[in-house]
Amino acid sequence: MVCAAHVRAMRYSCRALTTYMHYQNALDFARQMDVQDPLRRFRGEFLFPTHNGRPVLYFCGNSLGLQPKAVRQRLLEELDQWATHAVEGHFRGQRPWMHYHKFLTPQTARLVGALPHEVVVMNTLTTNLHLMMVSFYRPTPQRYRILMEAGAFPSDQYAVESQVRWHGFDPEDAVLEVAPRPGEDVLHTADIERAIEEAGDSLALVLFGGVNYYSGQWYDLAAITAAAHRVGACAGFDLAHAAGNVPLRLHDWNVDFAVWCSYKYLNSGPGGPAGVFVHERYGNAPDLPRFAGWWGHNEEERFLMRKGFKPMRGAEGWQLSNAQVLSFAAHLASLDLFDAVGMEALRAKSVLLTGYLEYVLDGVREQLPELSIITPRNPNMRGCQLSVRMGAQGKALFEYLSTHGVMADWREPDVIRLAPVPLYNSFEDIWCLGELLRQWPAATAPTSA
Repeated sequence: MVCAAHVRAMRYSCRALTTYMHYQNALDFARQMDVQDPLRRFRGEFLFPTHNGRPVLYFCGNSLGLQPKAVRQRLLEELDQWATHAVEGHFRGQRPWMHYHKFLTPQTARLVGALPHEVVVMNTLTTNLHLMMVSFYRPTPQRYRILMEAGAFPSDQYAVESQVRWHGFDPEDAVLEVAPRPGEDVLHTADIERAIEEAGDSLALVLFGGVNYYSGQWYDLAAITAAAHRVGACAGFDLAHAAGNVPLRLHDWNVDFAVWCSYKYLNSGPGGPAGVFVHERYGNAPDLPRFAGWWGHNEEERFLMRKGFKPMRGAEGWQLSNAQVLSFAAHLASLDLFDAVGMEALRAKSVLLTGYLEYVLDGVREQLPELSIITPRNPNMRGCQLSVRMGAQGKALFEYLSTHGVMADWREPDVIRLAPVPLYNSFEDIWCLGELLRQWPAATAPTSA
């Protein structure tokens, strides 16, 4: 762990670098930036795959984060707990399984800008989305519509469609989508607010991603929440691409609910546990409809095995089952790293890294004139992901990068997603990517007979 004074120093250093940065497309510059990086030691806390004996250039943390080295020890501790105590492991040891979700709560609250009783780690992302919609999508014949961004992640689209049908409505009428203006790739906040206002009292729920998985746009969650509340609708967010990527202040923004996964920026392994935020104004509302399970029941009476569900206070009252301890242990290892650094310091480095990637990509336009960045240029409208188009040659470029040790992400129909993650990516990683891009035309040019 890092002491508080060290964290404050890291934050100050990152802010200063952000203010006075002038990028250079040179290896010496990139290496000097890494030397000056106050977070550089955290790169050593992760395991990188290798390509031809060297660590890969990993830009896929927006799909699956790298494995923290501490995960192995955390898992071994719980395996030893199981071997030593068997069923009594629920009540004995350093972290009794009975209360395991509580060992993740303080770090989670700080990560998303919430009060501790407003968050809980449980289940998986889409399961939690359905559970939240049970409580916060309560349609009536007059107020039944859901508004979301066009091109939302498919799982969100399927969840919304099925919820609407479950309540007897036609998705063609009940689901409203806000699309970018013609010829543009991202949304204007004013257009989102206008769509909410126009839907008016027919709107039951506004459900947006925090950061769009395809374009990388970071939406103005505070403005969207306020607009939803003005027309009497609830505001909920899928933060799969936002949690651990951008600063969040869910409590202060007055968000009704939010859900997120942990295997992307939160580095908790494939299928890792998900998180839920429920604003404290709903924390003591036992009459609010929900799907109940015994782990959400008043823990002081849980083992009395009686009928009559009494939800725990706060987000914990939406739990169904006891913790999946092994996956929670992996998540704990990653959350401890985030807590050691803090989102303010991570965000400052993220702005620098992503700005350098933008600079390097712009610098290869002479060799790759078809290359374009569809993610907003304004750092306040994006996290660390830049989505790149390369026209008809996009898939070929992606495959070229893959064969040269770059792990990025291809999304149909025509986007390469690149995400320099501040916990473990370096400026030299980005410079090396730029060099590969410059070499691509020569590498793909036909050879003479």
